[in-house]
Amino acid sequence: MPALNVEFSDRELEDLRQIAKERGTSMKALVREAAAADIARHRALQEGAEEFRRFFAAHADEFAAAFPEDEPVAPGRQGRVA
Repeated sequence: MPALNVEFSDRELEDLRQIAKERGTSMKALVREAAAADIARHRALQEGAEEFRRFFAAHADEFAAAFPEDEPVAPGRQGRVA
């Protein structure tokens, strides 16, 4: 399995040791769990943003009708984009 060396300050390392001890786990497992949780969070945010974009695109006309003041102004024109 690929590995990654990560450097921590003395304070961070001591904090990690303490947290691992409190949780009854190893520092390696603690750091791996934190990284895995951040990866899962990042993926979920990406998926949520993509779902929002799809929803917004599918309902663009409804949003435009409900919030006409938020419609972009056409470049070089006074009126709103049609």
